[in-house]
Amino acid sequence: MELQEALKKTLIFILAGGQGERLYPLTKDRSKPSVHFAGTYRIIDFSLSNCLNSDLSRIIVLTQYKSLSLDRHIKTAWNLYFRESGNFIDVVPPQQRYDENWYLGTADAIFQNIYIIEHEKPHFTLILSGDHIYKMDYRKMLKYHIEKDADMTIAACEMPLHEAQRFGVLVTDSSLRVTGFEEKPQNPQPVPGKPDVAFVSMGIYIFTTEKLVRYVSDDHKLDSSKDFGKDIIPRIFSTERVFAYDYVHNEGERAYWRDIGTIASYYEAHRDIISITPILNLYDKEWPIRTYMEQWPPAKFIHNEEGRRGVAINSLVANGAIISGGYVEDSVISPGVKVNSFSEVKGSIIMHGSTIGRYAKIRNAIIDKDNHIPEHMDIGYNLEEDKKHFTVSPEGIVVIPKGYLQ
Repeated sequence: MELQEALKKTLIFILAGGQGERLYPLTKDRSKPSVHFAGTYRIIDFSLSNCLNSDLSRIIVLTQYKSLSLDRHIKTAWNLYFRESGNFIDVVPPQQRYDENWYLGTADAIFQNIYIIEHEKPHFTLILSGDHIYKMDYRKMLKYHIEKDADMTIAACEMPLHEAQRFGVLVTDSSLRVTGFEEKPQNPQPVPGKPDVAFVSMGIYIFTTEKLVRYVSDDHKLDSSKDFGKDIIPRIFSTERVFAYDYVHNEGERAYWRDIGTIASYYEAHRDIISITPILNLYDKEWPIRTYMEQWPPAKFIHNEEGRRGVAINSLVANGAIISGGYVEDSVISPGVKVNSFSEVKGSIIMHGSTIGRYAKIRNAIIDKDNHIPEHMDIGYNLEEDKKHFTVSPEGIVVIPKGYLQ
């Protein structure tokens, strides 16, 4: 099958119902995919933009947990298609078509929406997670799937062994056919010849649809956790044509991927984008990341002879932000944020509409939307004191939930 024809016959499911307990309190009022990222984006914008840039436009977003914020964002930022064109981005909540359960796992989410597959009749099905930060050309992976005559293709990348414990680890032969798989192993099996890294699943799957329907239907009849990684992949790799797609070596300079599962990974992903030569390039006109841009004026920096110096170094500063005599370093400043005179913000993420009071000092913190940090307040300098009021991650990152300080 030619690639252009295959693209038209591919249906995408984006799994966007993650509860995100390890990202709390950022997920107190929203699902993980709708958490803000890099000032102007939501996490799900990366998967959706990858689809758009890959000429894939038949998309189902499966929601579940605290989905209002995500629903509104997709309706506002991703209202791109007329149904008559055959292209769509549909948001689908759990509908309990088979029983009274919500989605019990990733495979169950697909099983409960088999009626969509039957209606759309895709030849291929691409399944994505809505909580990953990366840029990927799915056309290359689909072409690879076709060339391999695969039943299932799993995007994978090399990862240090101590980090691989959090993922599904693949073992492959020289043709990259999967010969072994273990979900979240204590002792990941390293890549042959590379003792320090393992080959991990990125949670990105392409199926030949006929096989997918059989896999999830069979799994539904079993006593399992209804999950692709825990159940279906271990069950099928020895008898079906399951291949790994080497993301890094196929994507080249775009080969950056982070699973935003914890406060630490969320924070580190922001550190990546503000580095002098960012691994994830948001300025790539060849692969734009789309989102909804609120109507804000340009960012403003105030510096006058009274000693007020508005300065931002190695930072992202979004539209509508005002650095009014404050000092910002190694940080992300979101739309509508105001950093007042003589304050300091270092190594922090300040979200929409928050205000940093005069003489306040913020370090290694994530401040969610609509907070007002009082004058002279210090955050991130005395973690024992911070723990009395806020969430502090094991890595020492202080997190203030949405609207906590008024």
